[in-house]
Amino acid sequence: MLSNAKKILNDAKKGKYAVGQYNINNLEWAKAVLEVSQEKKAPVILGTSEGAVKYMGGFNAIVGMVEGLMKDLKITVPVVLHLDHGQSVENCKKAMDAGYKSVMFDGSELEINENVKRTQEVVNYANKHNASVEAEVGTVGGTEDGIVGGINYASLEECERITTTGITMLAASLGSVHGHYQGTPKLGFKEMSKYAKATNLPLVLHGGSGIPNDQIKKAIGCGEAKINVNTEIQEAFAKGIRKYIEEKLDQKGTGYDPRKIIGTYAYKYMKETVSEKIKLFGTANKA
Repeated sequence: MLSNAKKILNDAKKGKYAVGQYNINNLEWAKAVLEVSQEKKAPVILGTSEGAVKYMGGFNAIVGMVEGLMKDLKITVPVVLHLDHGQSVENCKKAMDAGYKSVMFDGSELEINENVKRTQEVVNYANKHNASVEAEVGTVGGTEDGIVGGINYASLEECERITTTGITMLAASLGSVHGHYQGTPKLGFKEMSKYAKATNLPLVLHGGSGIPNDQIKKAIGCGEAKINVNTEIQEAFAKGIRKYIEEKLDQKGTGYDPRKIIGTYAYKYMKETVSEKIKLFGTANKA
């Protein structure tokens, strides 16, 4: 059974560790993340962008796939299925209607009053569906699946305003970016600590791929309880496919079988990436 994110993130905040949100793009992605999480006894969040939802067939298809995998793989750790960067109240509602137990309404490009208004509508709907809600203030830089933004630090006032809606977790933009970093990331650790204390909410770090390990650990100590990882898993997948083709395994016997193309190196590298993140975030044995 799918869980919402409230308990696992509150536990992470208190325990000074972080739960990873690993964005998925197909069955192999979901299976790899679930298997590693079960092996490591780690609670996990499966994230789906709106682009990934469209690619995989829709909200109902994804819920069915994830719940089926959990049953057949005998997954017992808490699993949260989360809509990442929901661009409209309507899409957040559709996700919850399909069975998602967690959604993000991304109103970061809106004026704060409008962001609060729409976030409140999502929260009210989520309360009827036993679902958790993430909101964002400020702007995460970079590009991810059609979401483009320049870095714009969140203010304490914005954080306090959005918190009044009853959200479960807060994505306060403090220097991270989606995709690849240009140079060394410069995160606002001082603000993280200040905002975590002022809102008393688990903070969410978007753009977790590419941030040096020491900065990740420092961010967790400052209140970041949910860390999103996408780019590094995509790179692991691409690296595995490239290696398989370069070794010309697709030309040997039935090597053209897509299960072999995806399920050999790409699958192995994705699992290794998730395993490394679970160790870094301190999530092992927290289920």
